[in-house]
Amino acid sequence: MKNILLIQNKINSFNNSINVSGDKSLSIRWAIMSAQALGKSKAFNLLNSEDVNNTLIAIKKLGIKVVKKKDYCEIFGRGLNGFSFSNNTTINAQNSGTFARLILGVLAKTKKKIILKGDRSLSNRDFSRVIQPLNKFGVKIISKKNKLPLKVCGTEYLRPINYEEYKGSAQVKSCIMLAALNTPGITKIKCKPSRNHTELLFKHLKLNINIQKKNSYDIIKIKGGKQYKGFNYIIPGDISSASFFIVLTLLSKNSKLVIKNINVNETRTGIIDILKKMNGKIFLKNKRYYKGEKVADIHVISSNKLKSINCPKEINSRLIDELPLIFLVCAKAKGISRFKNLDELRHKESDRLKLSSKFLNMLGIKNEININSFKIKGNPNLLLSKNFTVKDFFKDHRIFMLSCIAALTLGGTWKIHDKNSVNTSFPNFLKTLKELGGKFK
Repeated sequence: MKNILLIQNKINSFNNSINVSGDKSLSIRWAIMSAQALGKSKAFNLLNSEDVNNTLIAIKKLGIKVVKKKDYCEIFGRGLNGFSFSNNTTINAQNSGTFARLILGVLAKTKKKIILKGDRSLSNRDFSRVIQPLNKFGVKIISKKNKLPLKVCGTEYLRPINYEEYKGSAQVKSCIMLAALNTPGITKIKCKPSRNHTELLFKHLKLNINIQKKNSYDIIKIKGGKQYKGFNYIIPGDISSASFFIVLTLLSKNSKLVIKNINVNETRTGIIDILKKMNGKIFLKNKRYYKGEKVADIHVISSNKLKSINCPKEINSRLIDELPLIFLVCAKAKGISRFKNLDELRHKESDRLKLSSKFLNMLGIKNEININSFKIKGNPNLLLSKNFTVKDFFKDHRIFMLSCIAALTLGGTWKIHDKNSVNTSFPNFLKTLKELGGKFK
């Protein structure tokens, strides 16, 4: 039972305020950009998770000094392509798709060969979408079926590229942007809108970037070769982590919650937009900007008259990590909810579309998958009393946390395996649940 969580009781009503861990996307990007800056960079509230810690370990292996204290982290960068490591050095990305794809762009100009590997889950994921543009830059990547492990053979003679990214993947876009930093000339990316943290960091660091926003896509132009100085960053809270507590509050009776200091970048707030359309009572207060990122306190009130949603496919890139949570809310909503163009959901830490369907079936909620679309018939009176066991989900941290929210709001007795999976993105998840009155063993 050491790595199994037992939940036997629903959570009681609560009226509280909480903080959640630092934003994972920003934490990883700060570390990667700091490693290429000239001089010292310092971050406060850096996410203390496996994904971020593995990023710091990898940066050290590239010859960059990293000092991690209780309250802050310092990285002593040596400029663009200022790494120092032995030939055939191995970097282990573990479970982090963000780090694995972004670091490939950073390594585009390295003279020595480097091997990138990951855990079982990450090693099953397709890397062709970053291998293809890097090949155009002149980078040689050796792999078996475009999967980890990869051997990266950079080149001093990078050439700028024009590339169309049509999936709406922030990881692919950011990989290309990072490769462009080391490339003379202008690299041009035509891409579907997606998370823009990398663009905002480039702007904050006054790098040579130009962005034109069209109706359905962005044009990003980057002129490479410009060095930049180290920088300090106070990482705001992660909306993906906050989302579990938003849904916990919506589905709990007579409860209110304030989640403080959250990154509410508009490329990440799709879950708030959708839940508000479903009659969720969610409000953003104390709005402000920090280094280009929008930050606010999120206020949530219980909602007992949730309605179904016909989710616009254009919003998917703004809520891809939160979709399983939204599916849980749909299970308690009146009517039939519909989602389209969900193929990206199959390429996360696990096939989250398939697992979400399996999860709803377990709850007795009728649902239907059709290639990459999803239909859910909600039950506003859904209450559970049976015994449930959740396992075999490839240690996907978001599926574990989803199960906890379902157990605490819907009832029943739950045995949820692999509780250590939260260390990937939100080590304080269970501690925060306890602060709100959640009981488990």
